[in-house]
Amino acid sequence: MTISYNWLCDYLPVKPTPEELSTILTRIGLEVESLEKFEAVKGSLAGLVIGEVLTAEKHPNADKLRLTTVNTGNGDPLHIVCGAPNVAVGQKVVVAPIGATIYPIGGEPLTMKKAKIRGEESQGMICAEDEIGLGTSHDGIMVLDAGLQPGTPASEVFKPAKDYIYEIGLTPNRMDAMSHIGVAKDVCAFLNNIEHTHKYQVQLPEIKALPQAATPLSISVTIDNTDACPRYSGISITGVQVGPSPEWLKTRLSTIGVRPINNIVDITNFVLHETGQPLHAFDATAIKGNAVVVKNLPAGTPFVTLDEKERKLDASDLMICNGAGEGMCIAGVFGGLHSGVSDTTQSIFLESAFFSAGGIRTTSFRHGLRTDAASRFEKGVDISNVVLALQRAAALICELAGGKAASGIVDVYPSVKVKTQVETTYSYIRKLSGSHYPADKIKNILRSLGFDILSESTEGFRVAVPFSKPDISLPADLVEEVMRIDGLDNIEIPSKISISPALSGQPDAERVKEKIADYLAGNGFNEIFTNSITNSKYYTPEVLEHTVKMMNSLTVELDIMRPSMLETGLESIAHNLNRKNEDLLFFEFGKTYRVLEKGYGENNHLVLYLTGKKTAETWMHKSSPVDFYFLKGFVINILQQLGYKQLTWAESAEPGLQPSWEIKIKNQVVVTLGGVATAKLKQFDIRQPVWYATFNWDKILGLLQKSDNFYKEIPRFPAVRRDLALVLDKQVQFASVETAARSVKSGLLQQVNLFDVFESEKLGANKKSYAVSFTFLDPQKTLTDKEIDSVMEKLIKTFETQLQAEIRK
Repeated sequence: MTISYNWLCDYLPVKPTPEELSTILTRIGLEVESLEKFEAVKGSLAGLVIGEVLTAEKHPNADKLRLTTVNTGNGDPLHIVCGAPNVAVGQKVVVAPIGATIYPIGGEPLTMKKAKIRGEESQGMICAEDEIGLGTSHDGIMVLDAGLQPGTPASEVFKPAKDYIYEIGLTPNRMDAMSHIGVAKDVCAFLNNIEHTHKYQVQLPEIKALPQAATPLSISVTIDNTDACPRYSGISITGVQVGPSPEWLKTRLSTIGVRPINNIVDITNFVLHETGQPLHAFDATAIKGNAVVVKNLPAGTPFVTLDEKERKLDASDLMICNGAGEGMCIAGVFGGLHSGVSDTTQSIFLESAFFSAGGIRTTSFRHGLRTDAASRFEKGVDISNVVLALQRAAALICELAGGKAASGIVDVYPSVKVKTQVETTYSYIRKLSGSHYPADKIKNILRSLGFDILSESTEGFRVAVPFSKPDISLPADLVEEVMRIDGLDNIEIPSKISISPALSGQPDAERVKEKIADYLAGNGFNEIFTNSITNSKYYTPEVLEHTVKMMNSLTVELDIMRPSMLETGLESIAHNLNRKNEDLLFFEFGKTYRVLEKGYGENNHLVLYLTGKKTAETWMHKSSPVDFYFLKGFVINILQQLGYKQLTWAESAEPGLQPSWEIKIKNQVVVTLGGVATAKLKQFDIRQPVWYATFNWDKILGLLQKSDNFYKEIPRFPAVRRDLALVLDKQVQFASVETAARSVKSGLLQQVNLFDVFESEKLGANKKSYAVSFTFLDPQKTLTDKEIDSVMEKLIKTFETQLQAEIRK
């Protein structure tokens, strides 16, 4: 937010120095990020004086130079060599004497020194307007009014604008400070608090009575969509002469970086930055039927905006239409090409309205139109200020553009808004702020900010919040107002802090998360953080049915809360691949979101993304691409790190993955993994395989043992291994073998491992052989062959029965 010191002081009852004001603004929460001196003319003509040319003779050594003597009102005349063709005796001119610095337009600063030019001494310079920053002409020296007194400082004659400009780091909730009057209100409240008084009040500009036009111009207003536009006011003004603005108005806008255009547009911009209320001026002749209708047009309706671009409207875009139903302006965002004020405009309809914040923000981002008006409407404007801002602008138009009011103010306000009420106690304010504010100080601050105290007691009070502060709805918001006006730097820092240590529940979710993150980082993974808001175009209609939609999206591309971690991770992978970073091992902890029958749900995930090569190629080892087994190894290791060993594998049909598998623990799916499908990779223009695994972190934590101790004593008794060769149908997967083995209820069986796969015609048609090892252990004693043989017999019988396996001898 840009604030002009001179402009702000117009509304203050006292005038602190720029540095003092900077300190005040920062203390009350309007942090000053920079304070810079503004000069309309570089150097502000310092050191330049008015001179009178006494003599002008031809230079003896140069045909185009003249020898002049100039009276500068300070002793002897100056001898100056001048090359301007128009210099003549008796002229009043601008002189840069020795020691003065000039700032030519487009050139470097130049400090005057005594010099010799073609053998003749020169004690300064007679200036052209481009040489001192007053214009662009270099046809000759500036010839001034003959009545000027020699020796008068040039700065007193031309009065170049000087100011100080503040850049304020305004937080998004502070729409009340998005104007000069809004900032002035806070400064006055601060001064009142310092002196425990109410004498400091904002000096609001006088609104003069409007001259009346002889012929009325009545334009009606109708609001079809009162939810999107709760209030709309306007006035007709005729006899307008569109032209350049006066210098004071141009200067006000230029100092804050707004380019002057013409008096009508400049006045609407001036009132916007003065009051915070956006305005719009229509050419009244473009309003067919002398009627303004605020409504929505059908989706796909073409509309040409002021930048001469045709845009297709969305059904939710609020429009200002004429009596024929034609769009004239995208409400609160941007005007239309054919209804705006032009150089030939003589009558206007001036609009001041209140539009809903959510609708304006959505429309603004959808069409890529980030205007000053939209930025204010989307944060909320003061609905009670709509008519006052209109009156202020109308008075300025009549004064500066010769207009006359051709109608009264039309104010359509169907449902008058009621002020928000907040109740709190003094003890709550003191507890939350950490400062013992007296009750009188609290009430004084709130009254100075425009709050109405509706009721009070010895314990607390109830206030009505001014419409200029739509962000305030909770007692904590009142505490913030009190703290910042009293000065955030006044909060005392206690000499000691007392805390009570808390015991975290078991398992400690943060420690578990840190343990796994350390494991992955130690194995070459990089942690990424992707946006939980993503693009709906990535998903099918079936998925979008249960997806959380954004009501007020930042951009058209970011319109839903992600239902899956896959797509946002692929965005990050594509970003890296496009920059030739092709070997990637990523992990991410994040959330997905969904719509439930009642409300919304969210789930925590740990996700792995792998693509490219496993390791860099060296003289000892050739590089090989990551594959399913590489991914599987990390997945199994993570689960083993968490103490899970009894895992059940099964094929799945996860959208976006081909192939895909799922891992279950206690009949709950905790991991889904596989290769990203080709169609999904094409969405992100990825041309190399990507492997993906997602852990349902909530289930993982829920199944953890209620202890952080995952360690056990090393068994004192040896483990025993037995091997089997199983001839099976080719369609039988090892997961089925493992499931069948686990179905044999034996506490001795510790591990089932596949160590060889053999295929040959000798085995029979569509047959293959699995070589499987079984590890047995009893932590209490040494196993006997009889005990092991008993379990092996059960295993063989199970394989023969469930899988129709043939045991190779």
